[in-house]
Amino acid sequence: MEATESLSIFIVDDDPFCRSFYEQHIRNLGYDQITIFSDGQECLNQLTAQPDVILLDYSMEPLNGLDVLRKIKRFNPDIYLVIVSGQEELQVAVNALKYGAFDYIIKGNNDLAKIEAVLKKIQEVMALLQQQQAQNRWKKLFSRFGTI
Repeated sequence: MEATESLSIFIVDDDPFCRSFYEQHIRNLGYDQITIFSDGQECLNQLTAQPDVILLDYSMEPLNGLDVLRKIKRFNPDIYLVIVSGQEELQVAVNALKYGAFDYIIKGNNDLAKIEAVLKKIQEVMALLQQQQAQNRWKKLFSRFGTI
C-alpha cells in the first residue's frame, strides 16, 4: 500500500462545489480514504474515525472554522488541520496557526497546488515522527542491556 492510500482525510466545507472539487483533486493525487462533511458539527461527530488530516473551511455556520479547529485539537491534538478558506484577513490566518492549524490556504490562490504540497509535507512529518519513535524504542531496548 502506498503512503497516499493510507492517509485518512476529512474535507469540511459548506460549499458543495468546493467539497467535490477538492475531493476529486485529492483522489486524483492517489488518496482514497476521503470523507466529506458539509459543516463542522458533522465532522466533530465523526472524529472517532481518527482522520490523519482535516481540510477545514473557515466561513461556515453555525460553527466557524476556528471553533471547529479548537474542538478538534481538544479531542486529538495530533490531527493535522489545514484551513482552506476564502478569508484573506491576516488575523484569521494568525489565529488559525495559533490554535494549532498546520497550514492556512487561501481559496482560489493556487489552492490545488498548495493542498498537494501540504499533504506531501504532512506525510514527510509523519514519516519523520514514526522514524523518531522507532529510534526511541530501540534506544530504550538497548539501554536495558547496557552498551553494546
